[in-house]
Amino acid sequence: MNIVLIAPPAAGKGSQAKKISKEYQIPHISTGDLLRNIKDENILNELKSGKFVSDELITNLLKKRLKQTDCENGYVLDGYPRNLKQAEMYENLLKKLNKNMGIVIFINIEKEEAIKRMVGRRTCPNCGSVFNELIETISPKQKGICDNCGSKLVKRHDDNEETFNKRFENYEKVTKPLIKYYEEKGNIHYVNSGLTPEDTFESIKKIIGGAYDKH
Repeated sequence: MNIVLIAPPAAGKGSQAKKISKEYQIPHISTGDLLRNIKDENILNELKSGKFVSDELITNLLKKRLKQTDCENGYVLDGYPRNLKQAEMYENLLKKLNKNMGIVIFINIEKEEAIKRMVGRRTCPNCGSVFNELIETISPKQKGICDNCGSKLVKRHDDNEETFNKRFENYEKVTKPLIKYYEEKGNIHYVNSGLTPEDTFESIKKIIGGAYDKH
């Protein structure tokens, strides 16, 4: 059960990856995980100095991760591949590791809705719950307070429209071409980011069930 998630910014890709991981008992692997687990001092120094993270570096980190025993029954990839070069490298990597391509799920969202999600997003620093003050279905019951633990919600400094526009422009240029790439491979499935994360996840479960017939 190898799953790749692709989505525009603020579509909830990371949250859905965590739900998939929990539901199907497979590891959630993100580019953030891979980079945080780097132990090589030379690489760490390069990253700290602001140098660009190369496709080769990320793919080598992924190779090491996929060789671990918890990936034997599958995994969900979040944030990789990010561009066409990585997609080709990923395919070659799977052949070397004798793993199947699995499925790709594209989580779609309209740009206007995505902006609302990012600008209105509020996170609980204590329990990690996420709410949105601009979307009624996922807004906190009491403004600024976490429903689950009562902590004060915070807004990330980069959750603003200017940052979103830069990220969306980069997505359109670099990541969106992956949709056509996987269409030609015949293994991409489409989900619209629903009114709630639960709606989206129900759609994802139907896709996974249809592809793997295990749930």
